[in-house]
Amino acid sequence: MTSELVPGGNVALPGGAVRLRVSGPFDVSALVAGAHGKVASDADFVFYNQPDAPGVRLRGDTLTVDPARLRPDACRVTVAVSAAAPGTPLGRLPAPRLNVADHAGRAVARFAPPRPGPETVLLLAELYLRPGTGWKLRAIGQGYADGLAGLARDFGVQVADDGGRTAPTPHGRTTHRPSAPGHTTTPPTAPDRTTHRPSSLGHTTTPPSAAGHATTPAPPARRTPPPPRTSGLTGAPAPSPTRTPAAPTASGPTAPDSFLTLVNSARARAGCPPVALDPRLLSAARGHARAMAELGRLTGEGRDGTSVHQRITAAGYAYVRVGEHLVSGPRGPAEFVDHCLRSDRARGTLLDPAFRHAALGHADAGDRYWTALWASPLTAAESSRTAAEVIALTNAERGRAGLRPLAPDPLLTAAAQAHCADMVARDFYDHTSPDGSRPWDRAAAAGSHRRTIGENIACGQRSPAEVVDGWMRSPGHRANILKREFSHIGIGFTGGGRAGTYWAQLFGG
Repeated sequence: MTSELVPGGNVALPGGAVRLRVSGPFDVSALVAGAHGKVASDADFVFYNQPDAPGVRLRGDTLTVDPARLRPDACRVTVAVSAAAPGTPLGRLPAPRLNVADHAGRAVARFAPPRPGPETVLLLAELYLRPGTGWKLRAIGQGYADGLAGLARDFGVQVADDGGRTAPTPHGRTTHRPSAPGHTTTPPTAPDRTTHRPSSLGHTTTPPSAAGHATTPAPPARRTPPPPRTSGLTGAPAPSPTRTPAAPTASGPTAPDSFLTLVNSARARAGCPPVALDPRLLSAARGHARAMAELGRLTGEGRDGTSVHQRITAAGYAYVRVGEHLVSGPRGPAEFVDHCLRSDRARGTLLDPAFRHAALGHADAGDRYWTALWASPLTAAESSRTAAEVIALTNAERGRAGLRPLAPDPLLTAAAQAHCADMVARDFYDHTSPDGSRPWDRAAAAGSHRRTIGENIACGQRSPAEVVDGWMRSPGHRANILKREFSHIGIGFTGGGRAGTYWAQLFGG
């Protein structure tokens, strides 16, 4: 089954070569990189004037990548598109659409990024090697306004201008260059990584039932869910300009106090309540800043694959709402806060009245890498409020379709909540648990005797409204929400894990 990806969503790739096609008035290119996100030489840049590299072949609008044939230390292939007419903003063209197929031509995934604006180059997707699990494809959808040369320079490719001179390495990315002093760089999608957009949508499974009446399905009738769409929070940031990283130096002891003073002053001016320092968030922020310094680039995951949200969970902080800023460049908390206040999206996170705790960590490795974390703790009251809001929004959709509302069911709720917690604890995202249990198995284990069971899951969404809206936009999820035979519902929600948030709706009838 073909996966429809959203920015940040990923899917496991089948063995062998894969074909990535982008039709339309675009030029396709690829950059082959190692663990540090840099090309080894200019030969790793595949484009219309250099269509071949070990394991990568470009023919027309189709890029073929065979991971087994890449150079030995390659672990990432980034796919980009630009306008066939040089310098044309992508916003003037039809939106690019990526179609991915296996070596036999069977569809694997599709990705339609948000429509670009002034950008002339778009990072569309990347193939990356996850140790222990194999190669995956991640949707990106991040843009550059300074053309293919800017993209190449960020990946360490030397580009000559029309006069034959080597173009200088820029101080930062052009599309969203921050105004803070120094060469502050941020992921191309926004001046900061924030957590107010989903990283993936789940998928749907409803067990089969006998004709004429609803029954719990027998094991032979098992349906395998389609591959989950998981990811980091907002997509994978592009590498920083080439440098030889120094050994990272941990955050200094004075940063937290001055950071909170500056932040709370700005929040007071905006009429927002103050935030307090939480030592668990501070530990996670410092750990992630060190991880970025070790890699020498902004990233949502460290070298070992640990995400910033997993660090928060490991530190023991359970949250109902979370936000983060990942930034490099500012030399102190004052510059960092000033940088955040200059961006609408970053300012929105810094001033969000829902947050109660915050922490800031930094580490040095040539550049200074910052991680700011914002969170609201998950309490029993917040958990109940979140579940009630999901149910209310779900029932509103059923009401518009002329269907009766679903009643809360404590047994279905227990099963849904346990599944969300399990996905965080065992780092997976699927309807089928690693032990083989399926939605109807989990409902029965919780004591439910409902004859028909259905489940929706999602990860990365930051509010009940966002997750229900996402489910309603997906035909499979929508079918479960509007299934006439269902009469009861249980909601699960857990903050944490690789994707940041995990949601489940367990339906019964």
